[in-house]
Amino acid sequence: MRIVIAGSSGLIGTACVALLRRRGHEVVRLVRRAPAAPDERRWDPPSGVIESGALDGADAVINLCGAGILDRRWNDGRKQIIRDSRLVPSEVLAGAVADAGIPVLVNGSAVGYYGDTGDRAVDEGAPPGSGFVAGLCVDWEDAAAGATASGGRLVLARSGIVLARSGGLLGRLRPLFSAMFGGRLGSGRQYMSWISLEDHVAALCSLIEDDSVSGPVNLTAPAPVTNDDFTRALATAVGRPAPWVVPGFALRAVVGGAADEMILTGQRAVPRVLTSRGFRFAHPTVDSCLPATVGG
Repeated sequence: MRIVIAGSSGLIGTACVALLRRRGHEVVRLVRRAPAAPDERRWDPPSGVIESGALDGADAVINLCGAGILDRRWNDGRKQIIRDSRLVPSEVLAGAVADAGIPVLVNGSAVGYYGDTGDRAVDEGAPPGSGFVAGLCVDWEDAAAGATASGGRLVLARSGIVLARSGGLLGRLRPLFSAMFGGRLGSGRQYMSWISLEDHVAALCSLIEDDSVSGPVNLTAPAPVTNDDFTRALATAVGRPAPWVVPGFALRAVVGGAADEMILTGQRAVPRVLTSRGFRFAHPTVDSCLPATVGG
């Protein structure tokens, strides 16, 4: 197939492009600068412009755009950047997909949609939660709704925490844990819905190739864990103790309001759609994922 990807330069996008090409698909990457390679086409989401012919012959579009949600302390300006970086590209691509009659748009979202679920397991049928992140995810998904105007599929990929050898959460935590500065965050009872990078990109590919899937899909491993359990598993994987506890007030001092929505609370999200379709996880548990990811 011919697949167009927006947001191809990030951690997930880079891995997704590589896997799609290994599977024999042609990949076109949308970039916001002058194209520097034969597979690149320029677009400018704020102005709604996509280079002429960029979507010609496309069988699918994947949208992975979005500014880092924990890269900087939240304030009103940063929240607006986070929203605009997701909603604007989603709306532009959805309209372009519908106009071009492209069969499917796989649009990014997040399990933050569910808000803080405590120890209650939730699947794709659960309602949205409350707070900035949940509201963001609702609006993010709504922004992509126009993709169905011409009868195409819209898949909403609600991602959990992606665990990769370099970059992402583990890119920040691994050096700390290796230096014995690791520890649980707050009470440690908050759940973390995670997925290995390998499984995440394989799931994205499967959502394109399986034309029976539409609507929300949780891209998470089948066994979410508490932060305390994750901390213990990561400490074991790096072969170091993790004796510390980072209290909530310290986290709030560093990242502000994001601490209460992104760190001290969480989602116990399960991938009902993926498992019901027989998706085989390479890393179904943190005990299988973390040694393979941080080792070597």
